[in-house]
Amino acid sequence: MTTTFNALQTTPTDSEPTPTPPRRISSSTWNRIGLGVLLVGTAVLYLWNITINGMGNQFYAAAAQAGATNWEALLFGSLDTRNFITVDKPPLSQWVMGLSGQLFGFSSASMLVPEALMAVGSVALLYAAVARISGPRTGLLAGTALALTPVAVLMFRFNNPDAAMVLLMTAAAYCTARALDGGEQGGKSHGGRWFALAGAALGLAFLAKMLEGVMVAPALAAAYLVAAPVPLRTRLLHMLGAAAGFLAASGWFVVLTLLWPASSRPYIAGSTDNNFMNLVLGYNGFARVLGHNHPAFTPSTAEVGTLAGAQVHVATGRGGGALGVGGWGSQSQGLTRLFSGEFGFEIGWLIPAAVLATVLVMIARGRAPRTDRVRAAAILFGGWILVDGLVLSYMQGMIHPYYSLSIAPAVAAMFAIGVGQMWARRESWWCRIGLAVTLLTTGLWSWWTLEGNADWLPALKWAVLVLTVVASLALIAVLAIQPRRGVVVALLGVAVAGALAGPAAYAVATVGAAHQGGGPSVGPARAGGRGMGMWGGPGRGVDTPELDAMLEETSTPWSAAIDRSSSAAGLELSTNTAVMAIGGFSGSDPTPTLKQFQDDVAHHRVAFYIATNNHGHGPMWGGHGHTDIATWVASTFDAVQVGSATVYDLSTPK
Repeated sequence: MTTTFNALQTTPTDSEPTPTPPRRISSSTWNRIGLGVLLVGTAVLYLWNITINGMGNQFYAAAAQAGATNWEALLFGSLDTRNFITVDKPPLSQWVMGLSGQLFGFSSASMLVPEALMAVGSVALLYAAVARISGPRTGLLAGTALALTPVAVLMFRFNNPDAAMVLLMTAAAYCTARALDGGEQGGKSHGGRWFALAGAALGLAFLAKMLEGVMVAPALAAAYLVAAPVPLRTRLLHMLGAAAGFLAASGWFVVLTLLWPASSRPYIAGSTDNNFMNLVLGYNGFARVLGHNHPAFTPSTAEVGTLAGAQVHVATGRGGGALGVGGWGSQSQGLTRLFSGEFGFEIGWLIPAAVLATVLVMIARGRAPRTDRVRAAAILFGGWILVDGLVLSYMQGMIHPYYSLSIAPAVAAMFAIGVGQMWARRESWWCRIGLAVTLLTTGLWSWWTLEGNADWLPALKWAVLVLTVVASLALIAVLAIQPRRGVVVALLGVAVAGALAGPAAYAVATVGAAHQGGGPSVGPARAGGRGMGMWGGPGRGVDTPELDAMLEETSTPWSAAIDRSSSAAGLELSTNTAVMAIGGFSGSDPTPTLKQFQDDVAHHRVAFYIATNNHGHGPMWGGHGHTDIATWVASTFDAVQVGSATVYDLSTPK
């Protein structure tokens, strides 16, 4: 009886669950949380008030508007719905914006939101590429550095082709990173497939912005040729596969333009013979690099024109270079270009650290096996910076500072890999010094860059300087005595935050300023038009409500004809009609001929001819343009003044 009673007493106690310690969140879970925060933060930053930029670059906005309503215009990247002439770039970026317009209706939001989403995709791809090679925390640092690069914030909220191009270049780098471990995950064919995909991504980048999109190719090829875990013969065969992927992804469009009858497709703007490859190798290729397409109306004085009734001035940064006009004006050609003027504000912040990191990583991994992926990453991203950076530095033709977006992923990746590798090897005295010097260099350079705009947040440059100097020096001292890990991590975090504070502040300021025109610039808006980009150029100011009303009432295929695509684009956006852009972007494209234009007028395809005051300037690249058309119109039809424009009614000859 007593035994039974004791058993009844102890049974409840024995059946009570044993308390379990709380589960700790694993490192992989924290990494996934960090990636989620990074991508959401990037989306918020880039989508925030994105319509402040309105139609951005009207030249490309008009093409997106045309593609939103006409499939042939979408396919070829036509400036107008009647497919008279294309923009002077391949149409891939127009496909994205035009399809968005077809799905959601054409507007500023439908055009620009896809651009911002490309930023999220680029950050995700860069994270994935770096994380595979150097760990997820290094990947997070690389993605953060890219997201906070001012030129990235500028151009991924804009409608130029650069956003699509850089997304695809980053995709090619990711595919190459996957290909480098092909021997470990599926054998030879795995690496070959991924490297072929890298080639295909570059082929699509070519269809976004031609040769600029493939300048990363030498770096990708070198990394794979050196480090792929397969025999040399297989590596060479895989490179042929990548070349085939490139040709398949890009060549179909080239063949399409050759096989499609020229008489039934738009003229390829920028070419001299309506041939796509002429545009690739000439106007947008060697002519741009060698300086054969300098604008003839580059201003020589501080005051260059008016924009919306306000005077526009050229602001110069440290080392020269035009700020307010997005690269039109004085340029410091040479190795200093990427560090001075507007280039410095857009991309220069992390370049010294990225170059230093490339050297440090190559030294640190010097005795590693041939297939070492970290060294391969230094070849890939460091080579990307080297090849693309040298071309940008020594280009003699027309160059905008925002072209530097093409190296932004490589700079961010190399900075992060350098910090990550020096931190991982911090037991070595020289790696401790390398880590501190990398962060200290970034802080000092940010201070120097901010000094070029000393009137804006003057306390910021000193805060950046103090944070990075104190934290970097303290990091060296504390690592030498091997303190608690928490102290070291805190100092590292402070130093990294100080290093990124300068570009982050400029990135946030870029979000808050409106950007329109052909050459937008980063940072805070300034009196005199900073942040608005390049002035409109001849003919830009003809658009008035009275003229818009005249064009909206027309029923001809083209409501009007006007010199240059920029002027035509503005009228198309205002009136939602097709406007014939005589001479294309530069005014010197050989279309239409006088006979072709006379035929269009005779068959009532064009309602009005709008003469613009070019203030004595011919086409941007010299020559006589289409003065024969202007002379014939003036001698054949009567003119009326509509605002600042002289308009000829082509339906009634004198």
